[in-house]
Amino acid sequence: MELFLLVLVVLVAGCFAFLNGFHDVSNSVATAVRNRALTANVAVVLAAIFSFIGVLLSTGLALLVSESLFRLPQGPAGLGVLLAGTLSACGWDVYTWWRRMPSSSTHALVGGLLGAGAASAFLGSGGPVPDGGVLWRLVLLPLLLSPVLAFVLAWLSVYVVTWTVRFRTPREVNRNTRMLQAVLAGTFSLGIGMQDGQRTVSVVLLALGAAGLAGGMAGVPFWVQLFAAALLAAGTLCGGWRIAHTLGSRMVRIDPMRGANAQAVGSAMLFVGAMALHMPLSSTHTITAAILGAGANQRFATVRWGVVLRVLRIWVFTAFATALGGAILYLALHPLL
Repeated sequence: MELFLLVLVVLVAGCFAFLNGFHDVSNSVATAVRNRALTANVAVVLAAIFSFIGVLLSTGLALLVSESLFRLPQGPAGLGVLLAGTLSACGWDVYTWWRRMPSSSTHALVGGLLGAGAASAFLGSGGPVPDGGVLWRLVLLPLLLSPVLAFVLAWLSVYVVTWTVRFRTPREVNRNTRMLQAVLAGTFSLGIGMQDGQRTVSVVLLALGAAGLAGGMAGVPFWVQLFAAALLAAGTLCGGWRIAHTLGSRMVRIDPMRGANAQAVGSAMLFVGAMALHMPLSSTHTITAAILGAGANQRFATVRWGVVLRVLRIWVFTAFATALGGAILYLALHPLL
């Protein structure tokens, strides 16, 4: 039974990686395609290649989650928590894709695991135990503050770039920043691999640990990285374009210069979070806030605040909805564990 649960958790983690790529490909390519820096097909292939590479480059976040943030109960109870929490996150990704709303897969996964863990603890099986204030300091706080920081940095960076190109014609600026956007689309995809790809690696490592096999403390097996990278890239290739329209057109209309600013700010934040600080940041929250910040810094109103408020409501409800879903799923699975 335990081996069957382990295989099931790994398969569901693969589904989560695929949906993560399918759901979040818009983060990388929305502004580049909207501003005609890249064609849609080229942008998606570029995003898939670089997200694949990104997963293989960094394992710091995965080790942080599997070693420091959660201590799961051993055996079927721990595997059940992972199964229920990850299934809840998968369901939320499908729902928000259908609603054309950008949402954080990271928030969804954390919420699902905490909800399933609470249900497990309620039934006396034990739940994931966060290590003191590490969960708040290294996960929840960065996830909450990163959109604010991205908005402010993107808004301020427009002043810097506008002053830098003040003697250039609009045509020259647009041509040069379109070229830059093509590069930054790949750069941001690399950041997605280094950030979002590590979530799947973390789930598999936690599952191996709960099953009593080599996991977090023994390092990251290469097959786990390759598994997560391949499925994230496959999901990216399939491309959920419903959300790209929301990011590129419905929320705000921005020119190539502001689009490049948003991508540069988002990429820098993902790299710093993954490589320097080992903090998980939501690529969706980061790029969405950066696009809004760059778009808001214009002389005429371009932000559609009604759409923005609907997106914010989805963000607020994400962790609560997936926590509830994770708890319900664990309660349903418990008799079988």
